[in-house]
Amino acid sequence: MATPLTADRLLKALRDEGLHVVEHRSWRTNNRNHKGPWGPTHGVMIHHTVTSGTANSVELCYNGHSALPGPLCHGVIAKDGTVYLVGHGRANHAGLGDDDVLRAVAGESKTVPADNEANTDGNRHFYGFECVNLGNGQDPWPAAQLEAIERAAAALCRAHGWSERSVIGHLEWQPGKVDPRGFTMNSMRGRIADRLDTKTPSKPTTPALPSPPKAPAVDLSKLIAAARSNPKAKGTPVTYPGVRIVEAALVDAGYLAKPLLDGHFGTATVTAYSRWQKSKAGGSYKGAAADGIPGKDSLTRLGKRAGFTVTP
Repeated sequence: MATPLTADRLLKALRDEGLHVVEHRSWRTNNRNHKGPWGPTHGVMIHHTVTSGTANSVELCYNGHSALPGPLCHGVIAKDGTVYLVGHGRANHAGLGDDDVLRAVAGESKTVPADNEANTDGNRHFYGFECVNLGNGQDPWPAAQLEAIERAAAALCRAHGWSERSVIGHLEWQPGKVDPRGFTMNSMRGRIADRLDTKTPSKPTTPALPSPPKAPAVDLSKLIAAARSNPKAKGTPVTYPGVRIVEAALVDAGYLAKPLLDGHFGTATVTAYSRWQKSKAGGSYKGAAADGIPGKDSLTRLGKRAGFTVTP
């Protein structure tokens, strides 16, 4: 348990750990403190954004969206390892989680219990870092980004006198969450533990630039089939995995709430896609041409914005 760091101390801790930090807009006063308390702090929580593109991800985390006002974290960690500070104070990132997990983190237990309840306010007690990644298990985690996650978490642990056991993933806190997806929190805690054994943080090495990942492809015919069949189906079946790519793009563009990114092209996704079709960026379509069923032009426009290609 600790008193939250001031904005100046937070910035200094991150930079002292060798991180490149960008202060985004009025991050020092961007918070949700009017909605509840901030502190005492018990740990650091790691998330993935389910978005692509640094600028868009940073703005989304700073502003939030219609279903969840910003800030959505304290810092955004880009794929190149840059940390963008977007909030200071209470942030909408952790939500309700398991009180047993909170006690384990506060006590720095060796193991994290199963998160089977959502009964405790996590926004009060955790620093949050959103890491730019689609969260589909295929989007890569560059070495520079993983090192930045390690350094950012270690910086806060070092500032508060915590061990690596004060760092958890969103998936360990709130039932139903999967982030961060693509590496394990045990492996990340191991990296943080190794770093905390170093008395003087070393300057980050400049990693070799990773080969750019191949842009994901969305099959238009399969996407249309999902858009026509999913709203009528019982439950939320995922009939075509490419739906998640499109939904992530709609979330990134501000047309779909992040909690609705589930791979099911249901009524909410149809409505969101219709809004995209009607927008200037989506083609300014009207009437039946903006019915929420993807067309090649509107999907290609969305793909250019989000970084995916369209196949017939």
